[in-house]
Amino acid sequence: MKETKYKIALAVFGAVAALSAFPAQGAGDLRKESEEAVANFLKADSNLKTFADQSAGYAVFPNVGKGGLIVGGAHGDGLVYEKKNVTGKTTMTQASIGAQAGGQTFAEIIFFETPAALEDFKAGKFEMSAEVSAVAAAEGASKAAKYKKGIAVFTLPKKGLMAQASVGGQKFKFEPIAAGGTGPSQGTEKGTGKGTATP
Repeated sequence: MKETKYKIALAVFGAVAALSAFPAQGAGDLRKESEEAVANFLKADSNLKTFADQSAGYAVFPNVGKGGLIVGGAHGDGLVYEKKNVTGKTTMTQASIGAQAGGQTFAEIIFFETPAALEDFKAGKFEMSAEVSAVAAAEGASKAAKYKKGIAVFTLPKKGLMAQASVGGQKFKFEPIAAGGTGPSQGTEKGTGKGTATP
């Protein structure tokens, strides 16, 4: 029994390490892809504009890769917007154990209802709880969507079949971008705290 648990733990560690090894995107490419992702979300569901306009901010991940047979996981780089201004770069990782339905590629956007929810995300005090599922973007889908503990999550499939994505267990790291700059600031990196929130 102990050996089985050890093998599972080792497999999860390996999956997380592999996901963390993905090459980082250039700031210009990430900004362009993030803007295209937001446009695609609005094209899929025009009502999402209400979330964008009324939220304190949002994090958008244009390319989230997810897959695996026994040990699955996901990884994605994104940007954080506050009132349409980019204020930082964010990285998401997720490791899970269980059967996965093959490889999936999707875009993800997280809306923050209040400044406090956004600040928790930027401070590294944020982790998706296990029961959270995102709403698949489609015309009118956001009308019934509501914030839960300050956040609302939407996904948009890019590759692979996906009616709904499980986002539970996603962890995030935030790096502020200096005003007028295109990369992380040289100050202390945020997002290294180990506190969690359970939306």
